Amino acid sequence: MKLSHEVISLNTRYPFVIARGGYAAHENVVVRIDDGEGLYGLGEAAPNRYYGESTASVIAALEQFAPVLATADGWSLESIDAQLDRTLHRNGSAKSAISSALHDLVGKRLGVPVYRLWGLDAADAPESSFTIAIADNEGLRRRIDDAAEYPILKIKLGTDRDKEIVRVVRDAAPGKRLRADANAAWTPSEAVRMIDFLLDNDVEFVEQPVAAHDVEGLRFVRSRSRLPIVADESCLVATDIPKLAGAVDGINIKLAKCGSLREAIRMVHTARAFDMTVMAGCMIESSLGISAIAQLAPLLDHADLDGAALLKDDPFTGVSIAGGRIHFGHGPGLGVSRSGPSDSRLASAGSR
Repeated sequence: MKLSHEVISLNTRYPFVIARGGYAAHENVVVRIDDGEGLYGLGEAAPNRYYGESTASVIAALEQFAPVLATADGWSLESIDAQLDRTLHRNGSAKSAISSALHDLVGKRLGVPVYRLWGLDAADAPESSFTIAIADNEGLRRRIDDAAEYPILKIKLGTDRDKEIVRVVRDAAPGKRLRADANAAWTPSEAVRMIDFLLDNDVEFVEQPVAAHDVEGLRFVRSRSRLPIVADESCLVATDIPKLAGAVDGINIKLAKCGSLREAIRMVHTARAFDMTVMAGCMIESSLGISAIAQLAPLLDHADLDGAALLKDDPFTGVSIAGGRIHFGHGPGLGVSRSGPSDSRLASAGSR
């Protein structure tokens, strides 16, 4: 199989700001795997510097992965995952792009969507939230107006004005379901105090209130919280879940963290074994990346798949979250197609 890639530029309608900072422009990497028989699969890498990745590191990783794919038949998905892990440690977004492309290819070979390969029913997918990134009060209200059709809002926190942000959002969206995400910005004691305030504002749960490494801090917060606690930055792969038992109520899966759709499914089942709720999220991604993680949506309790909905222009069409509902296409594989020209740079990843 031949591996190639292209870099795409994505721009959000507003700067996407979280506790660690933010940008309006993002560069992702689209991966294409050709099987040599006329079919191909696509996947998207959304590198994040918090996890040690960049566009350059993804491209370098793809060069290392190309020989693995050159001798693979595209059906042995578990084996390919294992070979990629042996080739390079971590590099989750690069690996997830290959995994997504391979699943897309398998679905096209069999003529069915990926979620149907797994025996899932699209009707079981939960509604997705729409993220309200950090902004001044006027900016918050503009974002909330833009999200008028979405019944669930996720509020990004981790500033010195968190209570004000929550009040503005609640006042502007009095009937909506709210969730909060601190992106690891609070201390345990700050989190406990904030959670009492969030409860008074009808927030449903809190995502990653404390630092990723601070499992005992999570345990401290959960033991004193009347709201469920969901781990994101603290939970990259399935083997992270056992240590979080008793410290959180749920986990948030992202392909850029875990590295493959196979690993994402392992995370779902591991979390269920520990009686945890399961959520899936995304980075800033096009509909290509969203369509990949959305394939496991019927297995979820909660979804935050708004990465493409935040964009000015989306170079792909596929699974969408219009009105918060996850809408699956009918095409095989990931059900994705190009929606128009993109700002891209084509290159081979060296596979022959």
